[in-house]
Amino acid sequence: MDKREFLKTTGTLVAGSLLSRVAGVAQPTPVPRTNWAGNQTYSTANLQSPATVDELRAALKSANRLRALGTCHSFNTIADSEYEQISVANLDSIELDEKSRTVTVGGGVTYSQLAPWLDQRGYALHNLASLPHITVAGACATGTHGSGVHNGNLATAVSALEIATADGGLIHLSRQKDGDSFLAAVVALGSLGVVTRTTLDLQPTYKVAQSVYRELSFDQLGRHFDEIFSSGYSVSVFTDWEQHRATQVWVKRRLAEGDSNQWQPELFGAKLATQKLHPLADHPAVSCTEQEGIPGPWYDRLPHFRIGQTPSSGQELQSEYFVPYDRGFEAVLAVEKLHDKISPHLFVTELRTIAADELWMSMAYQRKSLAIHFTWKPEWPEVKQVLPLIEAALKPFAPRPHWGKLFTLNEAQLEPCYARLPDFRKLMSHYDPKGKLRNRFINANLYAS
Repeated sequence: MDKREFLKTTGTLVAGSLLSRVAGVAQPTPVPRTNWAGNQTYSTANLQSPATVDELRAALKSANRLRALGTCHSFNTIADSEYEQISVANLDSIELDEKSRTVTVGGGVTYSQLAPWLDQRGYALHNLASLPHITVAGACATGTHGSGVHNGNLATAVSALEIATADGGLIHLSRQKDGDSFLAAVVALGSLGVVTRTTLDLQPTYKVAQSVYRELSFDQLGRHFDEIFSSGYSVSVFTDWEQHRATQVWVKRRLAEGDSNQWQPELFGAKLATQKLHPLADHPAVSCTEQEGIPGPWYDRLPHFRIGQTPSSGQELQSEYFVPYDRGFEAVLAVEKLHDKISPHLFVTELRTIAADELWMSMAYQRKSLAIHFTWKPEWPEVKQVLPLIEAALKPFAPRPHWGKLFTLNEAQLEPCYARLPDFRKLMSHYDPKGKLRNRFINANLYAS
């Protein structure tokens, strides 16, 4: 199954408003709405799609319980609600401030919309996720990331936020003025309010060249861990956990003016690919960004998959765990011992690096990290049995699961990983004293039973 196949055609469902409820008139049964991957069916048919920030504020004020919804990319129930959801799809403004070298985007703007727009004006972002079809606000709220030993996750580019609060108010927080309140609000899991505008730091546009190396022994990965993950601006290592090796290493190099763009034929024994590849060897690579060292704009190389591809229907599941970078290879070996349990249900695993940050609820909070990502077959009963085994193997490394993906760790296991979680709860109570924005996911993972 092509990784791009889990792009669900849910956009029209998210953007559409509910049918009017007319007394005495029978209405058609609403079509169940699902997330992007199709593995979650939302618990409510009540979806609001406000056209403006003021409409969104009014909806927040009048609601009893609700959760914000972006492009439905979370694999778990973080965006679910039993009562009501509110789509930010119509908040699509983009405003460039060349003086401060920032861009401010509405809550519904995706990276696939923003990145080419910025590049045309001579600007760029420092990092992008492997798939660019996610909203800026949603990606930052869940600590979503790309890769690179010196690259922070996508949220580290945020310099200011506008948030509509549960009572219909509007607050503005910035890195420059608001200290801890800002650091808490950037990765806030949709629990302090609905992000209506996000301001991002920019840099001059740049070009990136990407090449793929095949068949890297885990012995070499262990001996040259730093060198391999430092061999490019962004590096991803793929494995199926078989034969004690990585199947592919994707190296993305940021090109300076006059860069010769030469690639060595081997990377610690892994061979330079001579054709474009998909992370799954038996899949066509047409949806992937260009490889073979061909230079291109940052937004068409940092992701693994191209912006211009039309999403198609399909299913898969994802899990991901952050562990300390300096113990990263130990963690890889711990997971490898479970290969016979993992491989039957796995499409591919990707290893990536993320720089440490100061964002309270970020998976990389004060910890340079290795992220161990699993793209699973759509076999949830089986995967649900495997995840606790992986989490037990990673326990010595205090794993932090990606907030938007599947995991089975409970609040008692998560709390020691987040030093500022008690403070974050206090801030949630301050901005949302009635718990209007809380749902089962938030209650189960952020509050003790």
